[in-house]
Amino acid sequence: MSQGKPRDSRKEQQWRRRILQWQKSGLSVRAFCALNDLSQPSFYAWRREIKQRDAAAGTFVPVRVVPDVVPEFDPVSASRFEVVLTCGRSLRVAPGFDAATLRLLLAVLEEVPPC
Repeated sequence: MSQGKPRDSRKEQQWRRRILQWQKSGLSVRAFCALNDLSQPSFYAWRREIKQRDAAAGTFVPVRVVPDVVPEFDPVSASRFEVVLTCGRSLRVAPGFDAATLRLLLAVLEEVPPC
């Protein structure tokens, strides 16, 4: 995929849809590729390429800061924060979180259709 060729956005979107369909299918890669007449090496190459592109892209999401109403000071609660996604889902993040894991989790939650 990244051998110096210009990106074909249509092909990338097509493979993103296929990979999402595979994830939702519950099938093995081999079974999914056989069912959809896809090359397994192409599937694995595109899955790896898309993962690398997503990691390099670093997307921004709108953030709205709202005051937290805490009845009594609790140092543990005060150091947590909550991320509200565009679809309305939210996650509470505790102190000492792993930033890389949070990035992966946000990417997965944003690609899942809204509830």
